Amino acid sequence: MDHLIWQLQETMKVLINQSEKFNKIILHFRLFFLTTAYSFSAEKVDYLKTDWSFKGLFGKFDRGSLQRGYQVYTEVCAACHSMKYLSYRNLGEKGGPEFSEAETKAIAASFEVLDGPNADGEMFTRPAKLSDKFVMPYENVKAAQAANGGAYPPDMSVLVKARGGGVDYIYSLLQGYEDAPSGMTLDDGVHYNKYMYGNKIKMSAPLSDGIIEYGDGTEATVEQMSKDVTTFLMWAAEPHLEARHQMGFKAIIYLIILTVLVYFSMKKIWSRVESEV
Repeated sequence: MDHLIWQLQETMKVLINQSEKFNKIILHFRLFFLTTAYSFSAEKVDYLKTDWSFKGLFGKFDRGSLQRGYQVYTEVCAACHSMKYLSYRNLGEKGGPEFSEAETKAIAASFEVLDGPNADGEMFTRPAKLSDKFVMPYENVKAAQAANGGAYPPDMSVLVKARGGGVDYIYSLLQGYEDAPSGMTLDDGVHYNKYMYGNKIKMSAPLSDGIIEYGDGTEATVEQMSKDVTTFLMWAAEPHLEARHQMGFKAIIYLIILTVLVYFSMKKIWSRVESEV
């Protein structure tokens, strides 16, 4: 009798264990379908469109837009957002903003970085050099969260690649701030943005007409600044985009020539075979 009770207990344990596993599988499927549905709904957002000069096989970055975009980043975005994968020398490299060497050195020297230790074993600050990374706005994550109401401003180095919708999403987000629809309540420090996932964002509208003055005389509208800084962010994420486009074009030409040569070679070979037959 005791043996029978023990077997029943073990059977119940197995059944309970299998039931828990089954429930976990069902939960995973639910999460998968919810995530998939959310992704599809996010993809259906009609983002604002503009003509991107870097799109297509022959696409190239607009140098003026890149330089203006760097100005927008420096004067507006850099107060909160870092670009930890960029060095100041990148600003003068081919395929990027292509500032002159003197301009690039002047840009770097306008920032101070922590260095050391010196001969006395102490840390010190000095003007940045071309080899230095972009200066971080905060010393650490906790400092960034404390300054932004608990939110951590994301690094912008590869932001275009890290967000669904890419450049169109960033471009639209910067122009998507509106008053919240009637019936929607927003917590303190939260803003409505029709292009943000969930339509709620803690970052206040960063751009407004005339907030900066472009050195080349271009009118600094919200639309223009959004396009320029998004172009700059695209270059930051894809610094070798132009080189890849050029390599792709050369590869296509090579394959076309190779195909023609193979075609005529095969035609000549088969003509000999047919004449012998």
